[in-house]
Amino acid sequence: MNTLGKTLPPLASLLPFEAAARLESFSKAADELHITQAAVSRQIRGLEGNLGVKLFCRRNRAVFLTQEGHELARVVSQALHRISEGAATLRASPRRNRVVLLCQLCEAFYWLMPRLSSFHQQYPAIEIQVVTSTRPLTEYNDHFDVALQSTRRASGSHPLMFTASDEVFPVCSPAYLSAERPLHLSELQPCTFLHHSSEPPHLMEWDSWLQVFGQTLASDARSASFDSYPLMLQAAVEGHGIAMGWRRTASRLIESGALVRPCVESVHLPQALSVYRQQGGGNRPEVMALLAWLEAQLQDEG
Repeated sequence: MNTLGKTLPPLASLLPFEAAARLESFSKAADELHITQAAVSRQIRGLEGNLGVKLFCRRNRAVFLTQEGHELARVVSQALHRISEGAATLRASPRRNRVVLLCQLCEAFYWLMPRLSSFHQQYPAIEIQVVTSTRPLTEYNDHFDVALQSTRRASGSHPLMFTASDEVFPVCSPAYLSAERPLHLSELQPCTFLHHSSEPPHLMEWDSWLQVFGQTLASDARSASFDSYPLMLQAAVEGHGIAMGWRRTASRLIESGALVRPCVESVHLPQALSVYRQQGGGNRPEVMALLAWLEAQLQDEG
């Protein structure tokens, strides 16, 4: 006779409980799981009602695990990690030589694609499946092995492997500003400023970049906004204005002459990019090979 259905607590409550227990915060658990704080609180109240015990003490808008909460957290965490590891093994078994790399669209298009052949030459037996997203890692629900995204974006509980630097500077088409000398920042004010708009913001934008040099963007400055960094760069290539360029993604356009740097100022960001491994994904040799290759490629250009 199967008694699991009668003895198991509500399964939908286990992930919110595990996150809240690990983070000791309902709000942080909600952010990690991309649900509301009220939903986390409701799931945990239902779990407490089902078990007939208090799992958290709530004091001054903070939460603390009770003794029973600590015990359940240990059991649930171990069980969920075993399920996660088993699922990762099953996903990998049909194509053990395949590694899924999740990458922001701009890095995939401008930085990864020109270099990917060197990985295939170094590891001919490993197949890389590149998937792209314009959303943060916490909003990607499909399988991946390794992910690369801007450091300021939400990453949830996926373990951080390493970070890499980058630098940011203005770029435009050579026809848009055809000066024979580098321009002073104040000379950019008549330009149309191209902006990358995202929620929440994660890239250095004109206002914060100019502040580094004691400058501000005029309140009446002409501007145009784009929800895609590649689209903003293409607008700069087509002569629609001046954009914030990131060295790793704009350098090839500069080398080809499609873009130029109208001024010499640049901001160095020591931890601009972050590389993650999927939580519970294990240490497959193929995954470790991709991580080592990415780190070498990113550090060589640091």
